[in-house]
Amino acid sequence: MIFTKISSFFFFYFVVTGVYVIFMPKMLQTIGYNAFQIGAVFALAPLMRFIVPFFFLKHFELSRKVFYTALLGAIGAIVLFYPTIEHFYLFMLPNMLLGACLGMILPYVETYAMEHLKKERFGRARLFGSIGFMAIGIILARRLEHFDNALHYLLAAIVLTAASAYWLTRRNALLSAPAVSNTTFRFSHATFLWISFFLMQVSFGAFYNFFTIYETAHGISLETTSYLWAFGVICEIILFYFQAPLLKRFTLLSLLKFGVLSAAVRWFLLFLFPSSLLASYATQSLHAFSFALHHTAALSLLYTLYAHKKLAAQFYYGLSFGLGGFAGALIAGNFYGPRLYMYAGLIALLSLGSLFFFKEKE
Repeated sequence: MIFTKISSFFFFYFVVTGVYVIFMPKMLQTIGYNAFQIGAVFALAPLMRFIVPFFFLKHFELSRKVFYTALLGAIGAIVLFYPTIEHFYLFMLPNMLLGACLGMILPYVETYAMEHLKKERFGRARLFGSIGFMAIGIILARRLEHFDNALHYLLAAIVLTAASAYWLTRRNALLSAPAVSNTTFRFSHATFLWISFFLMQVSFGAFYNFFTIYETAHGISLETTSYLWAFGVICEIILFYFQAPLLKRFTLLSLLKFGVLSAAVRWFLLFLFPSSLLASYATQSLHAFSFALHHTAALSLLYTLYAHKKLAAQFYYGLSFGLGGFAGALIAGNFYGPRLYMYAGLIALLSLGSLFFFKEKE
């Protein structure tokens, strides 16, 4: 039953992510936002994800009460999208609130899932998030006659996410266990690992914020682009399901390196063959390694390095998807053009180089 509850949460949470990442940039472009404004808007939520974990070093604990507050805050943020979306500066505010709330919600559940299911079964629960992401991409591609439909789906998905999270946590005694003291958390013994996480997500800024726009600008239809998103997620699902032997056979650090190298190859292919549908599908197949394998290996490695696992997960999301996503969105917004994915590939190579320094440090 716990596996079912965790899987349900992942499914609905990543439906929210799918609507936000796949369709919101195109929606903003349709109502008149330029590339810089789109990059700025999608930089705010990651920035808040980066800021929030610092409050939990000494002042707060990621308790069930805080978790429920974050769920309500996320619903409120989506509701505020409706009256503010056509006003660039006002629209920044609910995006900041959403980012802060999501920065607390996912680490809370994902840490519990990793502890309860272990790394071998974690991927099989997490793949339901990939299914949700893929499903909404296919469904909405056919139902966006009016782009404001995306807001209705976004609101429904965040409500269902909150409901599934409450179902998982309301009578779960294991989530009430006392936490390890926050004051013992340190970055210094894994500095190059954290740098790599950060740079990896900077490189992903071009993908999360501009892949749909980039593909449609090079002659690929919105519906076909949604299928590209779905194909990438299918590859991700397959790897999540079958990754256990890889986690047993290879070291976590070697899997991280392979994931980052896959990202670099992926971005360079998009740069070299921007109008090739075959190349686009090839790059999406690499999502299995550049996201799914990298993500599981990263969380598993942090799980072994830090006693305070919830805080480690918060900082993983905060520093990588948060600060890295913030920087990546701004860079992509400023440098959007024919060489966007060349820059992304170079940044991914820097992330790979940092991991080799971590090996020496380790």
